[in-house]
Amino acid sequence: MVHRIALLGFGVVGQGFAEIVQQKYGFLKEQYGLDISIVAVSDMMKGSIYHPEGLSIEELLRCIKENGNFDNYPHQIGLVRGLNSFETIKQSNAETIVEVTFTDIQTGQPAIDHCKCAFEHGKNVIMSNKGPVALAYGELKALAEKQHVQWGYEGSVMSGTPALRMPETSLAGNNITEIQGILNGTTNYMLTRMEEGLSYEEALKEAQKLGYAEANPTSDVEGFDALYKIVILSNVILKHPLTITDVERVGISHLTSEDIEMAKAEGKKWKLIAKLKKEGDRVIASVKPEMVSLYHPLANITGATNAITYLCDLAGPITLIGAGAGKVETGFSILIDLINIDLRKSLASVEVSQSY
Repeated sequence: MVHRIALLGFGVVGQGFAEIVQQKYGFLKEQYGLDISIVAVSDMMKGSIYHPEGLSIEELLRCIKENGNFDNYPHQIGLVRGLNSFETIKQSNAETIVEVTFTDIQTGQPAIDHCKCAFEHGKNVIMSNKGPVALAYGELKALAEKQHVQWGYEGSVMSGTPALRMPETSLAGNNITEIQGILNGTTNYMLTRMEEGLSYEEALKEAQKLGYAEANPTSDVEGFDALYKIVILSNVILKHPLTITDVERVGISHLTSEDIEMAKAEGKKWKLIAKLKKEGDRVIASVKPEMVSLYHPLANITGATNAITYLCDLAGPITLIGAGAGKVETGFSILIDLINIDLRKSLASVEVSQSY
């Protein structure tokens, strides 16, 4: 059965997902029975097109490569141009909305309103944006459940590395008492380079040159990016309704070469650690630089790599290591959620047919 998709946003992540669908179409259909049809794309800068019978991924990617917009997408009967994001949600025949717009991390908009609109119109949502999940998790989860639709957000914490799905599935049955993670690749890269002799300013300049850090690096170096992710982990994994104001946050901008050398002298390394710890009915949350022993499971995570450790009562400490960003990796996170949404839909159809 065809699974119709509408993409809101066609930047790096949207294009990465489209390329994966193009490359893996036959495999996904054969292996999972997942027949993906991208019926609509709406991007504020690149334009908007919709066709109920599906769009050509090859033509979408060609248009962006050649012109940066969809103006030269081939005309065909039934093709609709110019729908905005909300019109695309309401008027397209997509059953799942892939929300990968540029979203204000402080407000979660426009992604929060996109989710609400989609849920209210009976459509699933998959997103990699962390803002809506961190800021409006309870509200959006309740609305999705009320409307009997599904909401996927695997990519909101560690991109395609399954930091949310693994503990919910493979670690099911454990009481996870503590979570510690390196959830920001930029700062981990900078700290690695500082250990290798660069100053903070030199490490930041290099990270910006490589594209790890933005021109304004505040979100990374002051711990905001990791803060939003630890809030998501608290809500989703620990089922504790943490908010961003509940988290102690300290960045790495105050660290000096002298601090790095002091840690080395003590046989330790500086890492920006995002942490959740259960204490009775409370959860203590923080994002701050810590000197960790070389025997710590996160001590030897270098470069822009992310990692997370779950302290489990049955399995013990389990550490997951992988990319926390990237075109293909984040595109894959969308695919993870889509496959699982489609599988749940198939199971529900089987249950309904068996009930008769």
